[in-house]
Amino acid sequence: MLFPPPPRPLPDSRVAVTGCGIVSPVGRGWSQNALAFRAGTRAIRRGTAIDVSRQRTKVAAEVDLPDMAEIGASRSHRQRAGRAGKMLFLAASEAWIQAGWQSNESSVALSLGTTSAGMELGEAYYRQAIHGPSQRRQPSRLIHYQAQRQALDLADALGFHGPVTIIANACASGANAIGHGAELIRSGRIERVMVGGYDALSQLVFAGFDSLKALSPTTCRPFDLRRDGLALGEGAAVLCLESLDSARKRGCVILGEIAGYGTATDLHHLTQPHPNGDAALASMSRACTNAGVGPDQIGYVNAHGTGTVANDSSEARAICRWAGMRALTLPVSSTKAGIGHLLGAAGAVEAAICLMALRGQWLPPESGIEEVDPACGFDLVRRSTDAHFEYALTNSFGFGGANASIVLRRYP
Repeated sequence: MLFPPPPRPLPDSRVAVTGCGIVSPVGRGWSQNALAFRAGTRAIRRGTAIDVSRQRTKVAAEVDLPDMAEIGASRSHRQRAGRAGKMLFLAASEAWIQAGWQSNESSVALSLGTTSAGMELGEAYYRQAIHGPSQRRQPSRLIHYQAQRQALDLADALGFHGPVTIIANACASGANAIGHGAELIRSGRIERVMVGGYDALSQLVFAGFDSLKALSPTTCRPFDLRRDGLALGEGAAVLCLESLDSARKRGCVILGEIAGYGTATDLHHLTQPHPNGDAALASMSRACTNAGVGPDQIGYVNAHGTGTVANDSSEARAICRWAGMRALTLPVSSTKAGIGHLLGAAGAVEAAICLMALRGQWLPPESGIEEVDPACGFDLVRRSTDAHFEYALTNSFGFGGANASIVLRRYP
């Protein structure tokens, strides 16, 4: 299904968030996650969802999935969905109910970011093909391995239809999916969009990062002087977006606004960012320009902060260049210290965390820091802190030079 041709642009149209669902390693739902992120809870432990016995690193941040029957999933959906699909359904269902949207009342677009989608279904397919004579469920595994199938199943389960966009550009996928959806509303192309990101742990992805020696053999601690790698995690976050005018007319609760979006491509290296963070600087600057704000108005930055040597030093330089003198008092933290790197879901989950912080007026602390890297010329949040701020910015940077930043606004 194609998007309709755009009407006259609406550059001043504001984008409201009227629903937000989240499932992460620290809990399921807005309330559990808000409490955990405010406290700086860590959920990285020995992996059980995948076989880590032959890997150099043994830990990951896993989601404790509930019985899907308890949360209203149909029998067919439960049978065919993998871990990633189940997390997507949980997050989207919460957001849908919170927004108060009704089935079949209007067209709803889907804009979702992911990197491995239903990878575990593909892995099961090949394991069965190689080791097992039975072909039971094989066609289903092959079909539902495809990312668009999970999106279509979600639309079917919630009872809506509309254009579907799947964005897969590494760790910026979730943030770019939100930005794309927000631009659809701002341009007047569509009234409502469900946006977000989702990813589940899989054997191939875990082994790949481990073979690159990108995973920490000790503790993931972004921006620490002795950091030695990232931790992988899984999860999903989905936001319901609509124009602010539409939300006001419906009289619904408005959780916040997507105020600005910026993206840039770093043509430096396949897996390493530019040492000075040139593209990261560009994406942050463009997001602020799009939102009509400057660094002095940003009250918190949720950093990409993976815990690798190259990423954190590059991002620290970019933040300091972007913020200027404001950097000295700018609160920054990386919530990946608690839940690991969720890959395609990271940008969406971290946008949800910013919404929680804006509504609650607190700063998410980063636990586990031993000694702050001197390159961090900003105020690294290390303990639970109350704050008063109107805007937050979240960064998502990925392999291949994909960079995205989102500015969120408190409402009202």
